[in-house]
Amino acid sequence: MVINNFMDVKKFINEYGLSDFPIGLGGCRTSDLCFDSCDYDVVVFDGKSEQEKIVNFDNVFVMIHHASLSETNSSRLLQYHKLQIINDDSWDLRMFLSKIDKNHTLLFSDFAKNCLIESQFCCQKTKTAIQMSDIFAPCWQKCATYYLATAIAAINHQRASPSHMLDSLRQLKKNPTNKHISVVNQTVGIERSTPILLERMLKSTIGFSDLIEKNNHSQIIQQKHDYFVKNSMLSDCYFYLGYVNKENFIKIKDTLNREQDLMHILKIAFDVEADTNLLEQHSDLVQKSCHDLLEVLSGV
Repeated sequence: MVINNFMDVKKFINEYGLSDFPIGLGGCRTSDLCFDSCDYDVVVFDGKSEQEKIVNFDNVFVMIHHASLSETNSSRLLQYHKLQIINDDSWDLRMFLSKIDKNHTLLFSDFAKNCLIESQFCCQKTKTAIQMSDIFAPCWQKCATYYLATAIAAINHQRASPSHMLDSLRQLKKNPTNKHISVVNQTVGIERSTPILLERMLKSTIGFSDLIEKNNHSQIIQQKHDYFVKNSMLSDCYFYLGYVNKENFIKIKDTLNREQDLMHILKIAFDVEADTNLLEQHSDLVQKSCHDLLEVLSGV
C-alpha cells in the first residue's frame, strides 16, 4: 500500500472518519530519507491535543498525529514543513503550510536555540544529580547529547528524524558548526553498539514505551530495530533507540522522584554510563558545544 495514492488515501480517511478535516502526510515518506521500515505519518488538523495513535492499515503502520492550524511552537511547525496535502477542501492547510515555508529559516533557528538551551539544562541536571547521588544522572546526560544532535540538524535545516539523523549528520559538510558532531559521537555511546546489546536495549526501550506512551509505538520500534540490524546499521539503531528513550524520558522528567523503579529499565534502554567522572567530562563537552553554537546563532 502506498498511502499517498489517491484511492488508498480516500480509503484510509473514510475508514477512520477523518474526511471532515484538513489532512497531510509528513515524515520520512515525503522525503528521500525513507526505509522500508518507516511508518506513515498522517497529520489530522482537527485541533485536538490527543496523543499520537498508531494503527495497522493494509499491513503498514500509520501514525495519526493531531494538530492545530493555529500552532505556534517551532518544533511542531517544522514537522509540518513540506507536508504533502491529502485533504484540504477549504484551502486552510495550504495557506498554513505556505506561511511555514516562508518562515522556515527562522523556525529552524528558533528550534535549534531551544534545543541548545534544553541541552544545557540537561547537562546541569546531570551535574546536580551526580552531586546528590541521583540515579538518573546518566539519563540526563544522554538527553543532553540528543538535544545537541537535534540542534545541529536544525541549524542545517534538517527536520528531526531519529531514524535518519545519525546518517544525515555524518554526511554534513565540514564547517565550524558541524565540527560539534564529534561531541555527539563521543558522548552518545554508539561505539558500544553490537547486535547483542541492541537486542537488550530494544526490549527495555519497548518496555519503557509501553509504560509511558501506551499506544503500540513498540511495534514500530521493533520493526525499525529489525531493519537496522538486518542491514548492519548498528550505530544508527543505537542512536534511534536512545532518541526514542530520550523523548519518553522527557515526558516524565517532572515526576522522576516518583519513578525510581524505572531506572532498572532505563539503565539498559539508555545503555547508561556508570563512571561519574566520565559523565561529568561528557557534560562539560556538550555544554561547551552548546555555548559555542548559541553564540553562532545569536550572531546570525
